[in-house]
Amino acid sequence: MEPLTSQTPNNSKQYPFAIKEYHDTRAVMDRLNKLISLPIRGLKKKALENYLAYFDTRCIKSKIQIDEAKKFIPGGVQHNLAFNYPFPLVFTKALGAHLWDLDGNKYIDFLQAGGPTLLGSNPENVRKKVIELLNTTGPVTGLFHEYELKLARKITQCMPGVDMFRMLGSGTEADMAAIRIARLATKKKYILKMGGAYHGWSDQLAYGIRLPGTRHMEAHGVPKNCFKYTQEFFPNDINSLEKKLWRNKFRGGTAAVLMEPIGPESGTRPLDKDFNSQVRQLCDQYGALLIFDEVVTAFRLGMGGAQGFFDVIPDLTVLGKIIAGGYPSAGGLGGKKQYMEYLAAGIQSGSKKALVGGTMAANPLSSVAGYVTLCELEKTNAPVLAGLAGDRLTRGLGRLIKKYNLPFVAFNQGSICHLETVGTMLFHIPWSRPWKIPGTIKNIHARKHVMEQMGAAYMAEGIVSLAGSRLYTSAADTDEIIDDALTRFERVFQKVEGV
Repeated sequence: MEPLTSQTPNNSKQYPFAIKEYHDTRAVMDRLNKLISLPIRGLKKKALENYLAYFDTRCIKSKIQIDEAKKFIPGGVQHNLAFNYPFPLVFTKALGAHLWDLDGNKYIDFLQAGGPTLLGSNPENVRKKVIELLNTTGPVTGLFHEYELKLARKITQCMPGVDMFRMLGSGTEADMAAIRIARLATKKKYILKMGGAYHGWSDQLAYGIRLPGTRHMEAHGVPKNCFKYTQEFFPNDINSLEKKLWRNKFRGGTAAVLMEPIGPESGTRPLDKDFNSQVRQLCDQYGALLIFDEVVTAFRLGMGGAQGFFDVIPDLTVLGKIIAGGYPSAGGLGGKKQYMEYLAAGIQSGSKKALVGGTMAANPLSSVAGYVTLCELEKTNAPVLAGLAGDRLTRGLGRLIKKYNLPFVAFNQGSICHLETVGTMLFHIPWSRPWKIPGTIKNIHARKHVMEQMGAAYMAEGIVSLAGSRLYTSAADTDEIIDDALTRFERVFQKVEGV
């Protein structure tokens, strides 16, 4: 085991970031708004048929196994990212920048487990430490292990807004803990979340998911009174936020503002660069805690996270998948000491504490994987390398879009890359004009289906994406791999209607 060392002062300022130049948000939004104003440009009928034939002829073993899985697993798969069209593939190997399926087909991996494997999949140095731990401690004891301390201390050294850290089982749990602390600390009621953002699937936060203005539309099975104290505000609309904060003053107050610092759905609807600082000022003015959900951005934008890049310090920071380096028990909550001390630890008496728990949280396996991953990220400058790969990929996609005169939009926040071909996630529900709601929902569903078809085309060309519109690059993505991917994307773009 490595010796423990004394904690060093927070040094996130010295770390470089994955974003060399922040995008012109207004220009990006103008192009995105134009995209959704135009007719859908999907694949030509024959090309789509050929791509779908790939799955029937080259992915036979996957299809058989998924059909069998449907007998025992609702929907056939258990992961949010695996519901692929026309059917999920079964993957049996992951290494670096590539994946292999059950039938032996090889793919460029721009999913990277939804973001956490920033070093690339299954990095050797992390794997070695995990195996060493399994040979000694085993995966879980239910008792304290030194790597819990090492991981927590490492996070506080990197992230400017984190004085203390508590590991949990997922980002969902961390968001739940954050709003519980906020209400205890402020003695206020309301939680204001940015519309369109996903903060896990807990009852109170299953509100305004994916598209701003959806309110409880996606919250099937959740009683509407669960949302009594949950509200949403629109991205980049600081006036919308201030109006709600002002109104809440007279009916219980706002405990916290919860947001993804690059915009909802990992920046799919990007924010102005100064928006976070404006929200920080309003939180201070109205006595609300600012909670950054950095499940995706923490360490991916740099070792200091989005809060380091934007130089805006939240009161609480939600952390997710990367905290365990792609291993399970992947979530946690960090923040300022005065707020983190509201968390209960075991059976305690005295002042009121927020009850959170988890037998498997901070298990030795996840703690060692997370600590070694963060050390490797720091040592290899992986966030910046992955960001450079994201820049190269996005520039290349932009050239292809221009070459084929397509209305598509490609932009990135470092290694978080977006390729919008239909703009499914860029609508909002027009509650003020209810007669337009049915047509809007019909349009969204039509665009979602075409987005699935594009995702299937990318898969058939050997590229794994997130829902056909988001791409995560990693430090394993060399220039050669990115250029290979662009050749594959070009083959798809050549088959779009109107080209």
